[in-house]
Amino acid sequence: MNKFEIRKKIFNIRKFSNTQKIHINFSSLWKIIKKEKIKGKFLGGYYPYNYELNDLEILKKFEEKKFNISLPKIKAHSNMNFFKWSFSEPLVTNIFGIPEPISKQIIYPDIILVPMVAFDQNFNRIGYGGGFYDRYLKKIKKKKRIVSIGLAYSFQKVKKIPVNKYDIKLDYVITEKDS
Repeated sequence: MNKFEIRKKIFNIRKFSNTQKIHINFSSLWKIIKKEKIKGKFLGGYYPYNYELNDLEILKKFEEKKFNISLPKIKAHSNMNFFKWSFSEPLVTNIFGIPEPISKQIIYPDIILVPMVAFDQNFNRIGYGGGFYDRYLKKIKKKKRIVSIGLAYSFQKVKKIPVNKYDIKLDYVITEKDS
C-alpha cells in the first residue's frame, strides 16, 4: 500500500473506533525518560485532533512533575515551532481547526510526543502528509538532543510504511498495549 491508501484505511478505522476509552500508560513514557536519562524538563505535546490519541492527561501528569509543556503552532511552508503552554492558559484555533497556544515563547523540547496516522515496527510514521513533524524533527535535531515518542492506537500499526528521504524515523512508538 502507498501512503495515501494507508491514510485512508487508518482514518476510516480511527473514525469508527471507540477510542475515547483508550489511553496510554504514563509509566510507559516515564520508563523511556528514565532509560534515556533525559535531564531537561521541556516537553512538546500536541492538542488531539481528528480522532488522534488524546495526550492531554499525559501532558497534565508531566505538568504536575514540573515539566514545561509546549504545543505546536503551524507556520508558513509546512513549518512549525513549539510554544510554551499550560492548562491554565487559553488556546486559539488555527486555520486547520487545531487549538494552539497564544504564547510567543518558543520552546525547544527535550521530549516530543508525536501524533500519527500509522506506524510500522521500525518506528517509521505517516502523518497527514504536510511534513510538519519531519521538518521540525530534522531542524531541532541539528540544535540539540531530542527524544521523539509517537503516540498511537495499536490498530494504527501497519506492516511497512513506505519511506522517502524526507521522512524522519521516531525514537519510540507507544500504544495502549505497552505497559
